[in-house]
Amino acid sequence: MKTAVFSARRYDKTMLARANTHAGHELRFIEDRLTPATAVLATGCEAVCVFVNDNVDAEVLNLLARQGTRLVATRSTGYNHIDAAAAARLGIDVVRVTDYSPHSVAEFAVGLLLAVNRKIARASVRTRDGNFDLDGLMGFDLHGKTVGVIGTGKIGMIFARIMLGFGCTVVGHDVYPNPGFEALGARYVDSDALLDCSDVVSLHCPLNEDTHHIVDAASLARAKRGSILVNTSRGGLIDTEAAIAALKTGQLGGLAIDVYEQEASLFFQDLSSTIITDDVIQRLVSFPNVIVTGHQAFFTVEAVGQIMQTTLESISALERGEALTNRIPAPET
Repeated sequence: MKTAVFSARRYDKTMLARANTHAGHELRFIEDRLTPATAVLATGCEAVCVFVNDNVDAEVLNLLARQGTRLVATRSTGYNHIDAAAAARLGIDVVRVTDYSPHSVAEFAVGLLLAVNRKIARASVRTRDGNFDLDGLMGFDLHGKTVGVIGTGKIGMIFARIMLGFGCTVVGHDVYPNPGFEALGARYVDSDALLDCSDVVSLHCPLNEDTHHIVDAASLARAKRGSILVNTSRGGLIDTEAAIAALKTGQLGGLAIDVYEQEASLFFQDLSSTIITDDVIQRLVSFPNVIVTGHQAFFTVEAVGQIMQTTLESISALERGEALTNRIPAPET
């Protein structure tokens, strides 16, 4: 099946081509993001493969439908970048990757926490310059601290298990409690109690209307002073301006993020030789107690391999007229 692959980086091309050896689809790799201006590049393709920063809104979907697209396959679990209601109206199926190495994201969240707490990135830069002074690099033991986990699905569960292994007390909050979470030795509390007692808060929930800016000025004011916030889920979970204000006052002791609310115009490209006009991200990276990475938590051999395999299986299922097991939930009417 002819498939346009948008936001295709070198690793996408390599690993999709490898996974496609037996599937035999005709893959058209496009480095540009999917937008109203680039949708024409998918002309003649029954399937379109996208990533988290592609624009798959109603306007783009209308353009794709007129060009003959029947399937949008996102190389991600989250699908907040896709207008699911518009796709349903137009008869375009939308599939995602429901399961890929949750360990990759959970382990990266732990890495971010350690890096911001123990100032690992700053220490590395110093030693490269021949500066071996320890001043300003002091962190705290995670052992014995309380870690709050917001969202206790597969990734949140693994993160909680790792934190328990560090000797932390783990509390969680989720609108859909997971019995396995308490079986680990963790406990559920309400959101206010979690913020009040947690030395570390890690976000592992999807982005939707209910979770947009779940971390805002009000919640940060309720949080334990000096706590560290980690986000490897979606940028829109955090009101970035509110986080900056909390960093300035010391209410927030550290911030480690792999996602950013306005990342679409920045991430997955080399901007090192350009002037970045996003003042918010520039302010964020200026803080010594902030670490920002470019949406790489998922980026392991195991996870990317599974993402590509699952994506191609969905395209093959459409081609054969079979049920799409990874179709996103139908939007409520």
